Amino acid sequence: MQPMTVQEIAAAAGGVWQNPRADAPIVSAVSTDSRKIQPGCLFVPWAGARFDGHDYIDQALEGGAAGCLCARLPETLREDKFYIQVPDTRLALKALASAYRDQFSIPVIQVTGSVGKTTTKEMIAAVLGAKLRVWKTPENYNNDVGTPLTLLGLTREHEAAVIETGMNHFGEIEYLTEMVKPDVAVISNIGDAHIEYLGSREGILKAKCEIFTHLKKDGLAVLNGDDALLDTVAEPFHTVRCGKSEHCQARVTEIADHGVEGIRCTVVTEKERYALDIPAPGEHMAYAAAIAAAVGEALGLNREEIVRGAASYVPAGSRMRVLRLLERRMLLDDCYNANPQSVAAALEILARTECDKRVAVLGDMGELGDIRSRAHYNMGALAAMLGIDLVFAIGSGDLAGKIADGVALSGGSVQYFPTKEEALPELRRQLGPGTVMLVKASHAMKFEWLVERLQNL
Repeated sequence: MQPMTVQEIAAAAGGVWQNPRADAPIVSAVSTDSRKIQPGCLFVPWAGARFDGHDYIDQALEGGAAGCLCARLPETLREDKFYIQVPDTRLALKALASAYRDQFSIPVIQVTGSVGKTTTKEMIAAVLGAKLRVWKTPENYNNDVGTPLTLLGLTREHEAAVIETGMNHFGEIEYLTEMVKPDVAVISNIGDAHIEYLGSREGILKAKCEIFTHLKKDGLAVLNGDDALLDTVAEPFHTVRCGKSEHCQARVTEIADHGVEGIRCTVVTEKERYALDIPAPGEHMAYAAAIAAAVGEALGLNREEIVRGAASYVPAGSRMRVLRLLERRMLLDDCYNANPQSVAAALEILARTECDKRVAVLGDMGELGDIRSRAHYNMGALAAMLGIDLVFAIGSGDLAGKIADGVALSGGSVQYFPTKEEALPELRRQLGPGTVMLVKASHAMKFEWLVERLQNL
């Protein structure tokens, strides 16, 4: 974050500095977590459903924060700290981040989608990083807290920014886009994630298309050209569609799948032909690569830079992370999150992996609404159809239990466990020499606990 005065923060956030003094500090960091305070930072208390960060203002100031935004002033104000009173800290943080973003004239790419947002964000950042100094959304900072904090992380050294934005309700993408003000808007696809709150895929499309509400007038829209719903989008912007279909302006051809070693594909645009080596498994990686090539080309990168950038891609977190263990054992750690589309893609990768035995460890998928039973059953049936040797279904009886039903009734082999703790001993036994084990479920299932223990087998 570039240094800001207390006066500048108050003006940007629409607040009133309650105890002004002449020797006010300069602020160069912002935190919403009283446990993670940097010396001299601005603390922004967050009010949640079960907590109110205003109760921790004194703790944050004692921990080194220079001052705070607050909708509710503490009873006693410290003379050595500043207090900026605002009507709503959430909206004040948004206003602060929006004003701060306006200081930068660099290209900003905003990414959303049902599946693969982070993968697409990381691929775009990798490609642009071959030429530019890129700032990107860290970890999963893609919501109404993370996005403004990401924008406030911009500095003068950055030459481009790639901002990931997520949502599960109408209005959220528009709320975030108003801060981001993208030059390039990217939608990776439209799937079933969050359908519980949005009603249908058409509802999901409508929510994702809020990304265009604050796209610059001369901005670029980059879309998955093989997504039937995205093909209905006709926004008044220059649009590049990416995919295998003939109508795509960034067309994917000649995909060679090398299993867990990654893929090779060719992306053809009106200007150039890119032969890309992607060091990550799954044919779906070709879409992220095509989108990144389109963005890179639009920002003036040459062929060598785009090819080199794509080859430097590294998966973020537990997103199809390949862990090689002793005696040809392998874990496919894809447990960051799960929905029907991403589980299907992961199972296909497992099915194509050369090994002695293939095991899928699958758990509950969240926020699927009325389709949850059918979606879980179909995932089990797909695993059996793909010839997965053994499926572990772990979780609630009405979700993971449906996975088990799908496997069993489709002729596959399955074991069901209500909890990951109960499943662990049998998982360890089944992870024998030459075995590849996929681990995937929604983030709430915390299957990284399993990965950690299996990795230390």
